[in-house]
Order: sequence, then C-alpha cells, then structure tokens
Amino acid sequence: MVVLKRKGSVTAGQRQKVYISKSSLWKGDPEKSLVEGIRSSGGRNSLGRVTVRARGSMHRRKYRKIDFNRSSFTRGVVQRIEYDPNRTALIALVKCVDTDGLSYIICPKGLKEGDTVSSGEVGSQIQVGNAMPLKYIPAGIFVHNIELKPGKGAQLVRSAGTCARLMNKSGGLAMVKLPSGEVRYVSSDCSAVVGEVSNADIKNIKLGKAGATRWLGRRSKVRGVAMNPIDHPHGGGEGKTSGGRHPVTPWGKPTKGKKTRNNSRTDKWRVSSRHAKR
Repeated sequence: MVVLKRKGSVTAGQRQKVYISKSSLWKGDPEKSLVEGIRSSGGRNSLGRVTVRARGSMHRRKYRKIDFNRSSFTRGVVQRIEYDPNRTALIALVKCVDTDGLSYIICPKGLKEGDTVSSGEVGSQIQVGNAMPLKYIPAGIFVHNIELKPGKGAQLVRSAGTCARLMNKSGGLAMVKLPSGEVRYVSSDCSAVVGEVSNADIKNIKLGKAGATRWLGRRSKVRGVAMNPIDHPHGGGEGKTSGGRHPVTPWGKPTKGKKTRNNSRTDKWRVSSRHAKR
C-alpha cells in the first residue's frame, strides 16, 4: 500500500517535502529484458533548435517498455509492483501463464502481487486489471488505458489516479467521459482496462525544493515582464510593470485561455467539452 510521508526538519529543502513511500514496492532493479536507454532531448529537435522551452537537466533513468496493447499475454500473474521514473503511475510486472514471458503494464488501483489479469475478449471477466474491447464492458464501469484505434495501443487515461466512465454503447460506438470532462465517441472494438490508474496520491506530494524540479527535467522560467522589449512583448517600461496587455507568448500569440485545438469543430467523435459554450 502506497502512503504519503513527510521529511523531518533536516535541511531547508527537506523541511516541507511530502513524498510517496516506496516501502511496499519492488526494491531491486527493473526487468533487464524490458528496459532500454533513454536520452533527454532538452527540448530540442533534430536540428538542435529549442522547440520546447524550459526543458533539460533530467536525472538519468532507464525507460521501461510498457505493453499498451496488452498483446503479450492472454492470462498472466502479477509478479511485483514497481516504481517507474518515466510516468506518474506505478507499473506491474506480469508473467504469462502459457509462455512464461514477462511484460510491464500500467498498474491499476487495487492490483496486488499474485493477482491474475487477462487480456482479450475470450473468457475475460469484469474485474480490475482485465483488458477487453469496450463492447464487452457494461455501461457505467470505470476504465483506463483506452485505445483510439483498435490495436494501436492505449492513448487515453494513462496518468496516475485517472479514470474514464463508459456512458453507453450504440451503433458500434462507445461514449466515454474523460477525466477532463470531455465526452467523446470511441469505436467499440477499441480496448480498455477495467478500473482506475494507481498512485492517486501523487497529486498531494510536495517537492520541497527547486532542485527536485530539475531532476524531473523542468528548468526555471524567466518572466516576460523581467525581460527587455526586444525579447518579449511584456518587457521594458519604467520600474516594475505588469505587462500592460493581455498575456501573450514571446512571439505575440495569445495565451492563458485562448483555445488552441484545431479540430474542435470538425471532430465528429467529440460530443461535448467541459469548456464548451452553453
């Protein structure tokens, strides 16, 4: 069971730190056959130009290969629950009953070592951790790891503590309500996993010091009002100013509220949004 812990008054950086205890998780190395090297791009593209600002200085880590398709086994036993530095959710190492093969999956809430999970439409039961097409899941059930195209792998609802509700099904389509409040249609042949994603308490942690954000690969940002006019539209002015205009990016694009979704009007799969006008 994952619990929150608080650091003692040792240093100024640790005094306010609240973190998730990993005492119940696997303490050894990850499965060697399921990891590969990963290198931080620092927010730069193949030409070396910065395309995403305030990225870099990430702590060294290895990437765990997650089976988002759930195609490596039809029935497996959970060997252990592990921490994954590349995502907010916990992961589970599953051993296939038929082939003894190993694979990592996103760990649902309540899954424990020794539990049995299944994948596919044959003989699957509605229990936490089982993956199956949406057409076999009753309406009203919470699901996660939802596919957008059959067989492509899970793309929606994968972060810690999230879940979507299956509203109804008709005409080969399933209506799901996403954590954002958006309601959209997905093909009934798309697969999903029953239950909620684990590690919901991650929203309650406190990093305690600025250096912890650097470990996560996030660099500090400079305010636009602290720059010169040549560097940012908010820059310049006598004394301290608040910008003098609606918030914009360094390139003059409106920010903080302007919708950037291009397919909001033409997306036939989208039913409604939490931010839609009423």
